[in-house]
Amino acid sequence: MVGPLTTRVATLCDDVVAGVGPEAGEQVRYVRERLGEPLRVAIAGRLKAGKSTLVNALIGRRVAPTAAGECTRVVTRFRYGTADRVDAVLRDGTRRSLPLDDDGMIPQRLGVSAGRVAYLDVTLTSAKLRDLTVVDTPGLASSDTQVSARAAAQLGEAATAPFDGDIDEDSSQEVAAAEAVVYVFTQAVRADDVRALEAFRAASARLASSPINALGVFGKVDTLVGGAGDPWPVAGPLAEQQATLLARTVSEVIPVAGLLAETGESGRLTSADCAALQRLSTLPAGELQVLLASVDLFRTRPAPVSAEHRERLLGLLDLYGIGFSLAQLAADPQLGTGELVRRLVAASGFPRLQNTVEQTLRWRADAIKSGWALSRLERIAGHTPAGPDREVLQDATERLLREPAYHRLRLLEVAQRVATGRVTLPVVWEQELIRLATSDDPRWVLRRPQAGPDELAAAAVEAANRWRVYAVAGAGPAQSRVAQVAQRGFHLLAQSIRNGDGIRAGSEVTRW
Repeated sequence: MVGPLTTRVATLCDDVVAGVGPEAGEQVRYVRERLGEPLRVAIAGRLKAGKSTLVNALIGRRVAPTAAGECTRVVTRFRYGTADRVDAVLRDGTRRSLPLDDDGMIPQRLGVSAGRVAYLDVTLTSAKLRDLTVVDTPGLASSDTQVSARAAAQLGEAATAPFDGDIDEDSSQEVAAAEAVVYVFTQAVRADDVRALEAFRAASARLASSPINALGVFGKVDTLVGGAGDPWPVAGPLAEQQATLLARTVSEVIPVAGLLAETGESGRLTSADCAALQRLSTLPAGELQVLLASVDLFRTRPAPVSAEHRERLLGLLDLYGIGFSLAQLAADPQLGTGELVRRLVAASGFPRLQNTVEQTLRWRADAIKSGWALSRLERIAGHTPAGPDREVLQDATERLLREPAYHRLRLLEVAQRVATGRVTLPVVWEQELIRLATSDDPRWVLRRPQAGPDELAAAAVEAANRWRVYAVAGAGPAQSRVAQVAQRGFHLLAQSIRNGDGIRAGSEVTRW
């Protein structure tokens, strides 16, 4: 996704390359190439938290293996391509092509030691990957919460961040290169889950993982209650508790039944499966209640569907999905496969996640990617020996950040500090700042969904004045610096409104 901010940074990169030596130029060219790529989102979490299942739902195909194997021990990058292809990119830079297995999935065995693999590069023809590159990361160790010495050195962290000790430098670099994070939890958020997100933040500097560009997913909610019971009365409150615990780390926590989402989004439920469910739905209520009481009873009790097909249904839907489907078919015996799949996806909670990713990640992609690029350019300058190359890099980035359009990046930077608790503001001020930093819709920012241009401009000026007063009266030094950035942001917003820019009736307004 390329927007005005990334386009301008790309032009700056082209200018810088022409004015620096080959070593700095090569690093800047890498940044330039990344700007033209889709937003890169890392899916992270503990082992067996359901990350790969969620990845398959996001890309619309069951390609990522969900069972432990060699391929689940390395980073896997899924991106759009004109043909399906899997390459193992080795740590020495060479590539080895791998065939998909008979089920169309990445093979469990890589044909080379996992320790030699930097990451798997998977290109797929899935349209869902045109604007989004998904990075499936190895899980956190179930007990070992120490990061390997090499990964710690790469992340610049003490050895407390809970990446699995088998993640090598190249893999951790691939994780750190993601511009956003979707973090998958199960029933309990542990302290080292929080530290993992802090490691992402340290690894990617400006606009790193924070409530600005990180989401939490409460996965496997269908396993919260026994049998085919409805998990949502339990899942909702638990997700809210997790969101409160992680308020400084992720923007929200969304509960999802990942297996139902994967089955529905990847088109795995067939008409034969629907017919089998239809036959089961005709059983007397008492027999169905016993059949759905446990997985073992569902497998072994007499039923008008073969044991083999019942095992397949368990793999596709588990007991909650089966029970939900049987209830839908009992209420509407003529229900077709397509409509049943649509209802299963809705019941999984996945549409809310899709909408949130669209609103909070893809919609902000221009600012997130340009912020990431400027962070990398600043880091390159900081590691370049004193001399003309460093001066060219520093002058270029500083000049760009002085442009009014790039004040959005300063807003995002200070909003990140506030959202992560490094700078404290009153709650109402914090919320207003984050709205200003993450939206270009003045009606949403100013909380005036029906206002016209004159009213919006006046409200923006009033907000700027409030922040100016706060900056000079009642704020400490850190708060004052944040308030000055916010003040200018609201003045620029007022100017934009007066010029007729940015007023729209799009998706931001619907969030009211």
